Amino acid sequence: MTNWFKTVLLFGLLTGLLLAMGDLLGGRQGLVLALALSAIMNFVGFFFSDRIALAMHRAQPVEEREAPELYSMVAGLAQRAQIPMPRLYLIPEMQPNAFATGRSPRHAAVAVTEGLLRTMNREELAGVLAHELAHVKNRDILTASVAATLAGAITVLARMLGYALMFGSRDREEGGGAWGGLFLLIVAPIAALVIQLAISRSREYAADAQAARITGNPLGLASALRKLAALTQRVPMETAQPATASLMIASPFSGGGLMRLFSTHPPIEDRIARLEAMVGRL
Repeated sequence: MTNWFKTVLLFGLLTGLLLAMGDLLGGRQGLVLALALSAIMNFVGFFFSDRIALAMHRAQPVEEREAPELYSMVAGLAQRAQIPMPRLYLIPEMQPNAFATGRSPRHAAVAVTEGLLRTMNREELAGVLAHELAHVKNRDILTASVAATLAGAITVLARMLGYALMFGSRDREEGGGAWGGLFLLIVAPIAALVIQLAISRSREYAADAQAARITGNPLGLASALRKLAALTQRVPMETAQPATASLMIASPFSGGGLMRLFSTHPPIEDRIARLEAMVGRL
């Protein structure tokens, strides 16, 4: 099953869950409300998610004269990826990490932390930057934004459904709809979050593979991921936010076991293994 097919399937599940919530909340009017809420939240996420993400991490714009080597590397990788040169930002954090944001390749931005520039060698840095440019090329930022807003809309509808069950009519409570509503009230937000995070993990694998093709060196990114696995556990990120964790190349938070189900990223060891398997095949 390809990553794109998985993504489409997961989006279908999210949309179906959203429509089920709307229908249970108010029938046809509830469906219209669910679609309208989704459209409004997607509009906001589409046009303003990049500004919000950059502001949350106190990212500062970087000009070519301030970081000529970084600028030159990104420009070369963007040319190989056949996308426009993105805006560059620097995050004043010692944890090595990076993310891309923006609604399209022409409106994209790539942000890197000071820690990333200090800890990565040239091949590793190129791998990380190519990974972020792959997200831009594949429009994964838009995909993540839509998934996040759909999940957010489901959560809002779940709260509205909770109020409806609390203050609804006796006839409705005596029917099976109350039990179904209670089930969705509890399960829907959790299911939406799990599906949203599964979409994020699927797109990470695709960005890793695309980065290896852009640089022609899968081992550079694999080496960078090994460093990230160790350093993100030891060096905290002060501006880390659950809302933007999925944008990062490596999760700024720690967690294993059952928490992997709620992780924004696939296990780094699996990502490294896939990259190493690409050696000699590019």
